[in-house]
Parts: sequence; structure tokens; C-alpha cells
Amino acid sequence: MRKSLPILLALFITACSGVHKKGGYFEDDGPPKRASVDIASIDNAVPRAEPLSKYGNRPYIVHGKTYYPLKDANGYKERGIASWYGKKFHGRRTSSGEPYDMYAMTAAHKTLPLPSYVRVQNLKNGRLVIVRLNDRGPFVDNRVIDLSFSAATKLGIVGAGTGIVEVAVVAAATTELPDPAPAPTAQIHVPPRLYLQVGAFTSRENAANLQSRLRTAQLGPIFITSKFQGNVRMFRVRVGPLASVAESDRLVQRAMAYGIADAHIVIE
Repeated sequence: MRKSLPILLALFITACSGVHKKGGYFEDDGPPKRASVDIASIDNAVPRAEPLSKYGNRPYIVHGKTYYPLKDANGYKERGIASWYGKKFHGRRTSSGEPYDMYAMTAAHKTLPLPSYVRVQNLKNGRLVIVRLNDRGPFVDNRVIDLSFSAATKLGIVGAGTGIVEVAVVAAATTELPDPAPAPTAQIHVPPRLYLQVGAFTSRENAANLQSRLRTAQLGPIFITSKFQGNVRMFRVRVGPLASVAESDRLVQRAMAYGIADAHIVIE
């Protein structure tokens, strides 16, 4: 079984770290020519207590970065950009050792325990799904979760390839499962806004210096926002709001060319 670890690692790196083509999916991946099941009839994953995967929860290295899977995900919630993977990887092993089924309500995450369950909400249209995490990824910059084809279809992000989402862990004992496609709530009427954060400092002067230096890069409107983080006031340098995920990806690459290696997307 020890020989299987490098193989599994290579498989999920291949699945979740490729370069996007037009349409939002990886390389020659994409949707099936004809779905073999009725996507609308597929139910949400039902959270239940399960033993952790023997191999899927060990620290691992991808592209020189070490990831440390969480042992306890209670209360975990984040906002970010979701992607999806489909036919190219259908039937291949996930990092937990299970075969990937693009019609199952599953997903990949870099650090949450395998398996675990999360609620994913599309912040633009209000749609909700619950998926079971059984894979690692995505390893493309500024992506927080890689959804199965069915989950992405239900959230309405297959065509665009990506979506702005909120991911929250669901306890195994929960009985409150949402409708897969509820009507948007009043909160969803305000579209989520994307920003590129290029720096965070405890000194306003340092933040202002970075703002001044990057104005020549013409990344877009650059501003400073301040907020307490615990007892410390942080000054964050941001660009935006941005028009789309595609624009955010382009700006991340441009920021890296100006020496900003930790530029990342924030959603408000």
C-alpha cells in the first residue's frame, strides 16, 4: 500500500493543478457529451459520521508547498472561487483512494479532513448544495474548492467554469439540509465584490508606500482599508472591485511580475 501514495498524489495533482482553457475547465477536461443521469434528480450528499481516510489526511507537497490537513474542521467557513472537474478524471482515483464520480455530489479541498461535508453556496444566484469531500485540490491560485460536474451544474457554474462561493462545514448530525436551488434571499441581492489584496501591514506608512509603488503598475483602483484583527489594526492594500474571476486571475499574474508573491483574492 505504501507504493500507492506517490501514485495517488500524482493523480490528484494532475486533476487539480492544470491550466484553464476557455470555458473554465482544465486541459482537455469538460462536461460529458451527454449526461448518463438526470442531474436534477441527484440529491445532496447526506452528512454522516465516517472514519477518516487512511492516506488522504497526511501532510503533502504540491509545487513545492506543504499542505497540512486539518484534524478538526468544526466551524470552518470561507469565501472564495470554486472550480470544477469532469469527464477526464471520471473513474480515476481520488487522493482518498475512492474513484472519482463526476455525477456524485463530491468535491476536492486542500486542507479539510477527508471525508467531511460542506455546504457550498453560489453567492451570485443563491443556490446551495451539500457535497462530500473526498479529494485534494484545487492547486490553481485563488481557488478554494473543486466541485464535481453534478455539484457545479446544480450551482450554475459549469458554463463559466468558476463561481464565487461560500464554503461551510456541515456537522454529521445535521438534519437541516437546504434545497439544492432555493430562491435567492434578500442577502443575495447584493452581488459579491472581488478585490485583489496585495499587502497587509500594521503600519499605514508601509501600506501607503506599497500603494504608491503599485500605481505605476496600472493594476486598477488601489486603495487602503483598515480593520482591527484582534487588538491590532491592519492596513490592507487592495485593488478593485474587479469585474470577474478572469480579471482577478490576470491581475494576480501581473502583481507577481511586480514582486507581489502573496497577492490573493478577497470577497466581500
